[in-house]
Amino acid sequence: MAVNVETLEKLERRITLTLPASVINSEVEARLRKLARTVKADGFRPGKVPMSVVAQRYGYSVQYEVVNDRVGQAFADATTEAQLRVAGAPSITQKDEAAEGEIAFEATFEVYPEVKLGELAEVEVERVTAEVTDEAIDRTVEILRKQRRTFTQRPAAEGAAEGDRVTIDFEGKIDGEPFAGGKAEGFQFIIGEGQMLEQFDKAVRGMKVGDNKTFPLQFPADYHGQDVAGKEADFLVTMTKCEIQHLPTVDDEFAKSLGIAEGTVEALRADVKKNLEREVKFRVRSRNKAAAMEALAKSAELDLPKALIANELQRLVAGARADLKQRGVKDAENAPIPEDIFRPQAERRVRLGLIVAELVKTNNLQAQPDQLRAHIEELAQSYEKPAEVVRWYLGDRQRMAEVEAVVIENNVTEFILAKAKVTDKVLPFDELMSAA
Repeated sequence: MAVNVETLEKLERRITLTLPASVINSEVEARLRKLARTVKADGFRPGKVPMSVVAQRYGYSVQYEVVNDRVGQAFADATTEAQLRVAGAPSITQKDEAAEGEIAFEATFEVYPEVKLGELAEVEVERVTAEVTDEAIDRTVEILRKQRRTFTQRPAAEGAAEGDRVTIDFEGKIDGEPFAGGKAEGFQFIIGEGQMLEQFDKAVRGMKVGDNKTFPLQFPADYHGQDVAGKEADFLVTMTKCEIQHLPTVDDEFAKSLGIAEGTVEALRADVKKNLEREVKFRVRSRNKAAAMEALAKSAELDLPKALIANELQRLVAGARADLKQRGVKDAENAPIPEDIFRPQAERRVRLGLIVAELVKTNNLQAQPDQLRAHIEELAQSYEKPAEVVRWYLGDRQRMAEVEAVVIENNVTEFILAKAKVTDKVLPFDELMSAA
């Protein structure tokens, strides 16, 4: 039988579903009889409870279940017959009027939109590249040195200098009044490494153990502590300990201590370069993917299903609450987080998801088995035992689904870059690595 589909607005549709009352009643009666075999009631043996008692106690809930099941199946059958792709859950209400012997329902729902892909040849995309320089390798080796540095007490007659690890007591006041976070005892930091504001860092240089010093400090206007941002404080600092740092020499012994099999400085630098190149590759790919997706999203035309946006908003809010809980926020699961702050993000995700899905389907950009394997092996190379990581991915469907999503996105990115007007740009290594 043909299904009558009523178009309400853009993607919204409505259909009427009818069910024979006799079918509902028959199914309810059958379920109640089955339930009566095991139901327990005071004064009756199991299986001997009268049907009237069973119907009185469970009739409403059973009828509710039967109607839900039947209506759900009727809706699925109707939308399949009408060849409709339903976006989100339908809203189903019972109609007051129906033909004799029937129960009627109205189902209001949204369908997936028609996605009109733009002409990719007219899309402009900036594609970046970056190289691992000797300077980048030098800085990474220096970081490795600092991770293995040691400290010894600086002679009492000498003042604190660049690179020293100092331990201090301090108290800050604004207009003569203490402020939250402005006092500490046994506080430790390394001079010259940006752990403290520049004025504070400079003030402790030259101080000796036992020295006291008072100095003014102007908090920046954009300081993370809003209560003190832009204000001037007076700090009293007492130096309680000062230590000189000792960095290991970059030699073969240092390379061996880092687990380099060949045990040479050359092998160490080669290993550092390999790791940096892997990181650069992932960052470049991520940045180019974002640029390609942004261009793709702008080139397409489509309406967005409200139901899919609502579902995405729920996921984003749930994710925000989970993040708060992980940070130790009390009652995070009940935190009043307004959905609207996530609406632009939700709309963009839904929009891009629909566009990408259409592009993948139209151009056969699905992930292939060899691509999945190659991507997993690439990820595994950054671990000590790559083979175990590969097995870990291959042994879990959810992880494989995540890998498949990434590979599809990579396929889409490459497809867009092959078709679009691409401008190439070489990024300095530092700029790429400092990007959020």
